Amino acid sequence: MAIKYHPAPDVKKRITELIHSHGFKNVTPERIYCFRSSGSSSRRILARIWSFPKIWQLALYMEPRYVIEVLSERYDRLPVHKQDEVLIHELRHIPKKFSGGLKKHDHDNPRSLRA
Repeated sequence: MAIKYHPAPDVKKRITELIHSHGFKNVTPERIYCFRSSGSSSRRILARIWSFPKIWQLALYMEPRYVIEVLSERYDRLPVHKQDEVLIHELRHIPKKFSGGLKKHDHDNPRSLRA
């Protein structure tokens, strides 16, 4: 089955609230887009953040942007506080410069991207 994507205004609203309440001063909410996907065969992933690489920014004459995708089959079953943890985790992948790139997990410090 192919993965299907749908805009997720509820996730966008919550992301915007979390950006303000958790001090993500480097993040521009207007340049974060949120989607809900269904049909993924992934067993562990709850959400993903997608970058907008510099070459695409230059080619399209656009400022950096990010997409946060929540995988409906797993994310929607979580209690609200766990959903917030997942979204905060994804927001922590955004570098301080909001450049369009992503910060990786620091495997030497497993708490580095935890909510």
